[in-house]
Amino acid sequence: MSPKDLLLALLVIVVWGLNFVVIKVGLEGMPPMLMGALRFMLAAFPAILLVRRPQVPLRWLLAYGMTISVGQFAFLFYAMHVGMPAGLASLVLQSQAFFTLFFAALFLGERLRGSNLFGLLVAACGLALIGLQSGQAMTLAGFVLTIAAASMWALGNVVTRKLGKVNLLGLVVWGSLIPPLPFLALSLWLEGPALIGASLRGIGLQSLAVLAYLAFGATLLGYGLWSRLLSRYPASQVAPFSLLVPVVGISSSALLLGERLGSLQVVGAILVMAGLLLNVWGGRLLDSWRQRTVRAL
Repeated sequence: MSPKDLLLALLVIVVWGLNFVVIKVGLEGMPPMLMGALRFMLAAFPAILLVRRPQVPLRWLLAYGMTISVGQFAFLFYAMHVGMPAGLASLVLQSQAFFTLFFAALFLGERLRGSNLFGLLVAACGLALIGLQSGQAMTLAGFVLTIAAASMWALGNVVTRKLGKVNLLGLVVWGSLIPPLPFLALSLWLEGPALIGASLRGIGLQSLAVLAYLAFGATLLGYGLWSRLLSRYPASQVAPFSLLVPVVGISSSALLLGERLGSLQVVGAILVMAGLLLNVWGGRLLDSWRQRTVRAL
């Protein structure tokens, strides 16, 4: 990877890692479902005038929008609204990697390797430790909702795999047309017209900056640069960079929000990261060890 593209990859990781702090700040001035609706409205318009619609059937575009956009962020925003810390959210959400393996095996017939299952077991132990230390710093409801968000992200990943080669930025932009109406319906149901009206009338510069970051930074800039990297390099070379997102998320939330992990949560975080690393590189290390063993014999 060229130095320029390496810097772009790190820029995406920083933007996505800070995203969780920005969401937490945004929830101080807006209810979660309304924030979701406004975020995707800004991500879709006027970008759809500039980005070509991906050549995918409408039903799959709807499936993508309802899972990776509505499902993931409805659960994530509400999780952080009811007490999920930003740093832990960035980590627990990465359990999507294991949900993706499970759903891909279930719906696409993909084979699970031993290294995948071992990584899943290690990460599951870490998630269990994180969930055990719920209380004032992290509510159990927030933890469970973040796991639900990860499962919806994973379903969206399976939809994307089903589509095959598709322009990722176009899919994200045109998929952003789907969430506003479901989010508005959820907002009317969970938050009510009075709170919606008060939030819109009292929207301030902080809330506008949050929406701009979520729509233009985390969504359009982030996925635009990510799709550029994927078009130039193998996915196996680009995807591991996403492991740095929770590192940025946890460190930035500690620095900017004063969040601190409990002792069990620290151990759990280490196990989750170890499980993710095993999932990404465990198969290659095992194959390399087998090849060396065969040559030695």
